[in-house]
Amino acid sequence: MTTRRFFQSVSNFLFSRANREFLIFLFFFAIAGIFWLLTTLNETTEVEVKIQVRYVNVPKNAVITSPDVDTLRVSLADKGINLLSYLYGGQRHQVSVDFQRYAHSAGSGSVSQSDLTRLVSKEVPASSKVSSIKPEKLVFYYNYGERKSVPVRLRGQVTPEKLYFISDTIVEPDSVTIYASRQKLDSINAVYTEQLNFTEWHDTLILKPYLQKLTGVKIMPERVCFTFITDVLTEESIEGIPIVGINMPEGKVLRTFPAKVKVRFVTGMKRYQQLSPADFLVVADYEEFSRSQSPKCNIYLRRSPSNISRAKLDLQQVDYLIEERSKP
Repeated sequence: MTTRRFFQSVSNFLFSRANREFLIFLFFFAIAGIFWLLTTLNETTEVEVKIQVRYVNVPKNAVITSPDVDTLRVSLADKGINLLSYLYGGQRHQVSVDFQRYAHSAGSGSVSQSDLTRLVSKEVPASSKVSSIKPEKLVFYYNYGERKSVPVRLRGQVTPEKLYFISDTIVEPDSVTIYASRQKLDSINAVYTEQLNFTEWHDTLILKPYLQKLTGVKIMPERVCFTFITDVLTEESIEGIPIVGINMPEGKVLRTFPAKVKVRFVTGMKRYQQLSPADFLVVADYEEFSRSQSPKCNIYLRRSPSNISRAKLDLQQVDYLIEERSKP
């Protein structure tokens, strides 16, 4: 088929009676849409826009402890064409608050509703009317460098699948710097993350939560990294843990039979490979068994590693003798 015949076929298809009527319909539909759009854009409408607030003229030794950038929710009433130009014209929607003018001596500052309206009106189209501003009053906090370091705490639940447990938790950084008034600094001993809820996982989990915001407190950094390392739970035991006598009188030595015992516990495979009898302490208390008529004494597990669970001695009692230590 030649090019001429191809275009002739297309022309015959488009301008056939049925298609010609459809094209006419589309033309008038487009015209009606344009008139509707122009009418709508010429009507007065109201929209809510977000306008950022930045603090300017801040002294070098002052620290804004509320967010560096607050946000106002402003309702504007204007013709649609003006609002469309303002919203999508590439302008930055922000107002500047003069720190020196609105800061108080008590470590806080505020901008009244009337002042907010005046500041916002300067930044929006002259034809726009400011219907409302939220919040109605802007409050900010500051200090002159008072700060302290506090630890980070997890808020929420992070639980792996069955047969797994969290063998190690790494927090980077494990503490943050907070800036606030002296009264607030004295009352804060830790900073918590936003609420976290993760369950039924088994691989290493890395989370980067934001820290919970506190009124009048600036936190640096604003987020931290939690790394949760898992291990497979296993029931194991370690033998050869010596029994140590405590509260023994001078010159006396405790002899137990057996002299060493076994402890059973639940831990992860990786952690188990790092354990040794020296990580455990098993004791018998002279002040207890010396008052008993029994030939056996109770023994207790006084120390065990923190990352094992359900630690239990294989024996609860052993035979014993008290010997006099030979003098040199």
